[in-house]
Amino acid sequence: MKESTRKPRIVFKVQAQDVLPFVSQSEYALPLLGMLAQAQLSIEDFLGQISKGFIEQLLVLSAQQVAGAKHPDRHVGDLRWHGTQSVLVNICKVKLKVQRPRLRNDSGKVGIAAYQALATAERLSQRIAEIPTCGISTRKYGRALHRCHNELGISKSAVSRQHIKESAWALAALRERRYDNLGIVAVFMDGLIVDKQHILIALGLDATGHKHLLGLVAGSSENARVTKDLLEQLRDQGLDLGEPRLWVMDGSKALVSTISCLCGQAAKVQRCQIHKIRNVTERLPKDMRAQVTWRMKAAFGLQPVNGMRRLKALAQELKAQHPDAAASVPEGLEQIFTAATLGVQGPLARSLSNTNIIESPKSVVRRHSQRVTNHQNADMALRWTVMGFLESERGMRRIKGFAQLPELIRALHPQQEQKLAA
Repeated sequence: MKESTRKPRIVFKVQAQDVLPFVSQSEYALPLLGMLAQAQLSIEDFLGQISKGFIEQLLVLSAQQVAGAKHPDRHVGDLRWHGTQSVLVNICKVKLKVQRPRLRNDSGKVGIAAYQALATAERLSQRIAEIPTCGISTRKYGRALHRCHNELGISKSAVSRQHIKESAWALAALRERRYDNLGIVAVFMDGLIVDKQHILIALGLDATGHKHLLGLVAGSSENARVTKDLLEQLRDQGLDLGEPRLWVMDGSKALVSTISCLCGQAAKVQRCQIHKIRNVTERLPKDMRAQVTWRMKAAFGLQPVNGMRRLKALAQELKAQHPDAAASVPEGLEQIFTAATLGVQGPLARSLSNTNIIESPKSVVRRHSQRVTNHQNADMALRWTVMGFLESERGMRRIKGFAQLPELIRALHPQQEQKLAA
């Protein structure tokens, strides 16, 4: 007798209460299925209609928790159903027009918990602000969303207003951050030009190697006044300027002098080696730049004494035919090797000898604000900059060579090291 080759049937039993409320009611499901079969609705529109039906059923269930089941032509208890009302609720990145039930008692209208939660615009404002920050223009905002029936609030002006609010809140929140117990061991400072607006940025590095946006200010350039404003702002937020730490920046004299004035001997200034190479090579003919760049990088990798000797020799060679480049080489020479003088080596030395960790967030700001053709004022440039930096901050990784940070901390606090040894 041959065995049957038929596969056994697997039967699933679905209870009525397991089905979503709006699907079990034919007035929602059957018309939509009929229109979908006739290709009168796309899949997206179909999902949008289901979302609308689900929200309306959710509001009905919430009303039932307050007033009990609806009994036509009969009132039960103190509360009574009083028809429906067309309202707007916030769903993800859009506003959706739905019908909500109305409840009344002798004192007047009675609220529905589900509607009050959906009517809150805080999350919607955040989502609206995120999409322009990711590079989508306000005119194309609506095309990036899932379309629902009767959706509202996605016009370019609405998106622009929400982005202004969110960016203003983000800038205010940045200025209210506290740095008392953050343990910042190094501060990187660099400038950014956003549509002719000069912005000075400070990025902090804590003892575990994590990066933090500390603050930013707008000004005409990286002058002493702007630098002082930023440092005083950080001091008011709890950053102890008298604490020994490494300050990494370009060769701006205003930055160096202001930090030395406000932070005193505790500030160890490391000038950016990449900026130094750029300052020298831009004064040279193109056919000499590659060789000079190679020689300077090789000198940076040596011990401070040997590296400075090599650079001084390079300046002597350039002095006859390229005096401007030769004069730029020895400027601030000792501060080029500050990290190496503190005993920092390897990957951490390469990370702390330049301002590259600010360059990545700066590129995010440029990419996100490239669609803005006219920054009306410095406040607008600051708002777009802070949104770009906060977006970049989400993906910031620990600095390369972070395991060597205890060596830097010990070098910055030699007195504590001597006390422990004693």
